[in-house]
Amino acid sequence: MDVDRSLARIAEADPRLCAFLEVWQDAAPDPALSELPLYGLPFAVKGRAGLRSYAARRLVAAGAVPVGATSVPGPGTYWQTWGLGAGGRTLNPHRPDLTPGGSSAGSAVAVAAGMVPLATGSDGAGSVRIPAAWCGVFGLRTTRGLLPSPDRTGLATAGVLGRSAAELEAYLGCVVEGYEAAEVLPTRAVWSPDLGFAAGPDLDEEVAGIARRAAERLFVLEEAADFALLDPRQEWFAIRGGGAPGPVARENDARLAELFSGVRVLATPVTPFGPHGHEGPDGRFSTALTWAFNVSGHPAASVPAGFTADGCPVGLQLVAGFGAENLLAGLAARVAPGPPPRFSGGG
Repeated sequence: MDVDRSLARIAEADPRLCAFLEVWQDAAPDPALSELPLYGLPFAVKGRAGLRSYAARRLVAAGAVPVGATSVPGPGTYWQTWGLGAGGRTLNPHRPDLTPGGSSAGSAVAVAAGMVPLATGSDGAGSVRIPAAWCGVFGLRTTRGLLPSPDRTGLATAGVLGRSAAELEAYLGCVVEGYEAAEVLPTRAVWSPDLGFAAGPDLDEEVAGIARRAAERLFVLEEAADFALLDPRQEWFAIRGGGAPGPVARENDARLAELFSGVRVLATPVTPFGPHGHEGPDGRFSTALTWAFNVSGHPAASVPAGFTADGCPVGLQLVAGFGAENLLAGLAARVAPGPPPRFSGGG
């Protein structure tokens, strides 16, 4: 996709989907930069401040062209799995009656609807992985400390959303110093549908089953019979409020270190349930299976797993050891992109 096609697709689809806060109609590649690795690749940035991020600046330095700033949650709600674009609330392109997830809402929708092949994001509790899962695209959050982040708590790290694994590799190759693609892919992974604490009425069996079948296509799975984490919810809120990691975080760190000493990948659903309506999640936490890894700092990816019977995308979460972004991108390359959404946004 070139810049002109990207801007044309935004003009066609965004009036309905509302994925963008701003669109930069004068965006164009500089012919003097034609030798750069990402020359002419259009991309979107998360939020109005996104163009100042380290990752965006590195992408521009590699020749990519930013075409707009994507929507993030607006004010007035406690839950953040939604977006507010310049033209109104951001719609899920697969199910416009449901939320796209957030907080990288517009970035996921812009990729899913074919407006851009790549968009930047940030992930403090699942804010890349959840919208990637609910919009049927690829998403990756990086290891804590790998890239500069304005979040002093350490919970949020830079991330990327892409139509395929190729976009993840392109992003990592340009923003991570000394990045090398993974050559050897594992064949074993530990599967956990609930991480040992998220079982209950909010864990949708259909969603978990779709994610598991996707994992079985990638790995020889080992059940997590001897592995469980402690619920990080209270510690996540404490850290977000300026506190230090406590005993739950330390215990989970020890359990994850032990796990990754034996296998290279932990596989789970990205979310315990599918996308909810625009009125909110009704007290449920879509972050139940993601925010443990914001507390621990591990890299994690969402890859498309399939669709529920009512047409909602499902994501498979892959978690790896510190600094193993190349492993996650390599695994993502074994997953075919999901089909384009039925709802094109073009009227």
